[in-house]
Amino acid sequence: MRIGQGFDSHQWDENGSAPLILGGIEFDSGNSLKGHSDGDVIIHACIDSLLGAAGLGDIGILFPDSDLAYENIDSVKLLEIVVSKLHAEKWEIVNVDCSVVTEEPKISSKKLEIERKLSKVLDAPFSVKGKTPEGIDSLNGIMCIAVSLIEERYE
Repeated sequence: MRIGQGFDSHQWDENGSAPLILGGIEFDSGNSLKGHSDGDVIIHACIDSLLGAAGLGDIGILFPDSDLAYENIDSVKLLEIVVSKLHAEKWEIVNVDCSVVTEEPKISSKKLEIERKLSKVLDAPFSVKGKTPEGIDSLNGIMCIAVSLIEERYE
């Protein structure tokens, strides 16, 4: 078994018109995040966590922001690629857990929807928790910390 840790953050895009996507789910917040893809900090942190656990690099290596193929891409598609890559390397995902740090939106409003969606993509248990920075400086965005557990598949 191997453990991976991932982190991602994106700043608010004050002039952005893109929807706010977290965990593959759209939030009705009126805000959007800066990012090359859809700015989904939950999925990006999960990807780094899984790639790190498997020793397969990181999101910036696999999906560089210099590659226009990934501009505005749905991050669920990126996660599907990573899951396939892990399976090809004989890794099975045991579980992934995330903590999202933000004042708004409240993750709890879509927690179950995110967990169902990403559990299906991962074919493994996924959990997410929303946390507030409790007044410790202004984040000016959203950040996410993820941890994953994987194990070798024996066929």
